[in-house]
Amino acid sequence: MSTEEWRPTACNLCYANCGVLVRLDESGRNIVKVRGDRAHPGSQGYTCNKAAQINYYQNGRDRLSSPLRRRPDGTFEAVSWETAIVEVAARLEGIRDTYGGDKLFYYGGGGQGNHLGGSYASSVGPVLQASYSSNALAQEKSGLAWLNGRMLRGSWHGDFDTCDVAIIIGKNPWQSNGMQRARIRMRDIGRDPARTLIVMDPRRTETAELADIHLAVKPGRDVWCIAAILGHLVQTERHAREWLAEHATGAERVLEQLGDVPVADYAAFAGIPLAQIEQAATAIAGTDRIAVTEDLGIEMAPNSTLCTYLNILLFLLPGAFAAPGGTHLVTGITGGYMVDGDGAEEVVDGYGVSWQKTPVTGARMIQGMMPCNSIPEEILTDHPNRFRGAIVESANPLHSLADTRRFEAALDALEFVVVIDVAMTETAQLADYVLPASSTFEKCEATFYPQEFPENFFHLRRRLIDPLPGTLPEAEIYARLMEALGVFEPGELDELARAAEAGYLVYAEAMTEALASPKIATHLNYVLYRTLGATLPDDAREAASLWANCHQLAATIPDHLRAAGHKGEGLALGIELFEKILASESGVVLLKGEPGDATQWRRPDGKVNLLVGEMSDELDRLAEYRMPERDDAFPMLLCAGERGSYTANTIIRDPGWMQSNNPDSLSVHPADAARLGLADAGSARLVTKRGEAVVQVEFNDRMQEGSISLPNGLGTVYPDAAGRPMRTGVHLNELTDLQDRDPWVGTPWHKHVRARLEPV
Repeated sequence: MSTEEWRPTACNLCYANCGVLVRLDESGRNIVKVRGDRAHPGSQGYTCNKAAQINYYQNGRDRLSSPLRRRPDGTFEAVSWETAIVEVAARLEGIRDTYGGDKLFYYGGGGQGNHLGGSYASSVGPVLQASYSSNALAQEKSGLAWLNGRMLRGSWHGDFDTCDVAIIIGKNPWQSNGMQRARIRMRDIGRDPARTLIVMDPRRTETAELADIHLAVKPGRDVWCIAAILGHLVQTERHAREWLAEHATGAERVLEQLGDVPVADYAAFAGIPLAQIEQAATAIAGTDRIAVTEDLGIEMAPNSTLCTYLNILLFLLPGAFAAPGGTHLVTGITGGYMVDGDGAEEVVDGYGVSWQKTPVTGARMIQGMMPCNSIPEEILTDHPNRFRGAIVESANPLHSLADTRRFEAALDALEFVVVIDVAMTETAQLADYVLPASSTFEKCEATFYPQEFPENFFHLRRRLIDPLPGTLPEAEIYARLMEALGVFEPGELDELARAAEAGYLVYAEAMTEALASPKIATHLNYVLYRTLGATLPDDAREAASLWANCHQLAATIPDHLRAAGHKGEGLALGIELFEKILASESGVVLLKGEPGDATQWRRPDGKVNLLVGEMSDELDRLAEYRMPERDDAFPMLLCAGERGSYTANTIIRDPGWMQSNNPDSLSVHPADAARLGLADAGSARLVTKRGEAVVQVEFNDRMQEGSISLPNGLGTVYPDAAGRPMRTGVHLNELTDLQDRDPWVGTPWHKHVRARLEPV
């Protein structure tokens, strides 16, 4: 292999999954150089400094290379794949047959840019009769997903390339990205005198420094600030009355409530000068080209669901929804999970809304997923419906979810846990079996995040590096589990396999007929993998599940495919899209829509819904100015998990990738440090109601007084060069509490942890 060859792939460290070109060393196993890929339709050559570190993920010292089985004494022994698959299948069947499949739950579905494996898990869930699942999105985006469904029937995306006003709430794209070409977009808007950048963040972030209006709210009080802006907009009669009358339902009650908002009082409570509220409202009122985005800064804090509701009103009330340069619903390829809540009990609440609930605590499930903070409560009980076993795939809940000690107790209480992952994570260390997956660069992979609008792209990355010996891609692991579970008889799929060998059109016609079988439809992705996948190149077999997505798009929005340059009708159009995805090494534009087209109006009445009863009641309760109590024992607020230039998620476990001097320091305002007698670069004891840790202090005048912050992605246990386990930084979830969560959808308050600092 030439060490001078640049090969396309993608960074796997955040939602953006920027396209990159890489060079490998002579061994073909080490990524030695990384640069942006100008041919990628989304990132267009952009990448941040973090992408240069992806070899730390690929070649971590804790990579797994053999299936592991726990011995009675708690240690692990290596076993063959044949033994592991047979025994894991038997243990899963045993729980299903003894207690019922609803006593199994699935956690995961793929890490960043590593989603194809999770699509194959969807074939296994029905065999096990599993009903419950969760993943990281359920502790981050549940409130957003819930309200998107109630108000819009889809996920929204702001057009930050052509908007007049950009509103960034609880997010610092300069460091966290979360959108394509984040720094370029933020810089362009901030420098353009004809455009307005509004940033709401307690901290003076790098993005806030570019802003025309920085709304430096007091931590946790964002809802009062947004309500004040909306109240001022309505009370000065600058909302889009005619647009709302034509395109919205429920506006009358919402406008009445906002008309009664005490704007000056709410602004003062939020810590924002009234003049800034008026300035923001004036900017919003002057255009319908408004792009909005929100993130974990408000989604993991008190009043998070109400805050999201008000954020949606920020683009609905001015009529900026589905308008050129405004905020739109995204379309594109999306993946499924192992289970989607089928079988979960449904209830109808006092608002007349039906929702699924968890089996023990009755917590509200959003999009079929359990709230993460409820999981230990569904296990640590003698309730007959408690969970008995778990499958954890490409995820590390023991490290990433709130209240580590409670999760540790919960995993210990389960009768069986199998973990599928690339590394020996904290969760894997508690498993009964650990199945080693090939890395995201050792198999064909993609992300199922719908990315943009009006153009939507998809990037299928072919295998870059040969699989580490002893590992398998998740698609193959799930296929072998299916076969051990005896779902299909030998030879039952031979006819489809022969059709796949005869060509795509023959296969498409045969599959159309085969889908009349409920069995084929239920286990479709497994069937695709074992039939179509066998005919694909070795470095693209995992792409087989995309066949169904391509034909679904061709059947539902063919005009959008043809507008993006894809040709054909019916099956031929789906086949062309599949072929282009396989052939486009740097990604391909799938769809091209138009602002305001039919894909934007997804509710049965063709309108957006402004009135959500639960949020209407919450809006009234803002006048009570209620905040979580902060007693003298914990007078400060800790933001547990902040992105910086050298922090990401724990996909990279090796702390050696962090190139800055103090990537794990606690940020403290100098005035707080002086009051507490703390020295810059000195040590302090950080204490919460769930735990404590010794931290290194870093003075930071970007912080508000009374608030402190720690970076995310640290505190993993990782072997040093001699193989001894070591930990760098603070494991944040040893400090967080399950009970600190949103009352509606259960999202944790990681950005609002009550704490104190003590000198050491």
